Amino acid sequence: MGLERHAAQQGWDQPIRVYALVPTADLLEREPALAEMLGVGGDAAPDELTPVEQEPLPSEVPIEESLGRMAWPEAVTGCALVMERLVLKGSDETLAPPQGADVGEWARGQDGAEEIRMVAGVLRDGSRHSALRMRSHDSDDQVLNGQDLVPALTSALALTLEDDE
Repeated sequence: MGLERHAAQQGWDQPIRVYALVPTADLLEREPALAEMLGVGGDAAPDELTPVEQEPLPSEVPIEESLGRMAWPEAVTGCALVMERLVLKGSDETLAPPQGADVGEWARGQDGAEEIRMVAGVLRDGSRHSALRMRSHDSDDQVLNGQDLVPALTSALALTLEDDE
């Protein structure tokens, strides 16, 4: 997924990013000057998509709420999201931060804490793709790819493409 490589070039500790996925041919028809920037020489495969970064999401609003408010025009074939999260590897114990503790700071100090970058994309035809990169294995050959690596996230993105009728 080209978007995952792009995110990797940006480095870690980045904000959540949202992209509209638009047909490259349509984009070039409207904006011919973009052909050189996109490196497509004026011609694009009919199924080629270009990610168009959107305005940043408000950091004070939970991602679930932001996605719940999102809708795309018909010209958008799909959408993608890039975000980083801290996950804790499985344990037999129920872990909970002490009362009043900063949850992020507490989680970073736990055994098995791992920073990951998730890239999830969906298309109107139902296609889905996800990529996961762990900070501790930060190389292109260590990226996990698949349809359902982050099913809740791809499902939430798919809802943003549905008509509200």
